[in-house]
Amino acid sequence: MRKVMIFALALLCDPAGLFGQALHPDSLFPRLIGHWVLRGTIARRQTVHDVTFEWLLGREYVQMPMKRWCQGIGRGSVAGDSVPFLFHYTATDSFHTTFVYDRATDSWQWHMDNDSSGVRRPFARFTLTRR
Repeated sequence: MRKVMIFALALLCDPAGLFGQALHPDSLFPRLIGHWVLRGTIARRQTVHDVTFEWLLGREYVQMPMKRWCQGIGRGSVAGDSVPFLFHYTATDSFHTTFVYDRATDSWQWHMDNDSSGVRRPFARFTLTRR
């Protein structure tokens, strides 16, 4: 039996300031909610998965349950049409995750990179298209 790991992303520009407030009408976060087909490479291997992003805790967090080895919680800030996250493991090792929205196709690029002592290496490159 496979364990279902939860990869919960705190997708808020200002968590304290948004508590109890509506999201900006042009926010990227509602555009991420829904069912997607993930296609791309992870650790140089091709992969295809169905993924779902859903609101959690009163629309303050976005959750993406996955059958995968990773688990974590990160905070992201909107930067144009992207949402970058940084997960710190040690003083010299971190992991970058960036979602980039394509308004013309209503799809997302998802980039994941390892960072060891300031050297950043691609780990995964995905495209998310609506199911």
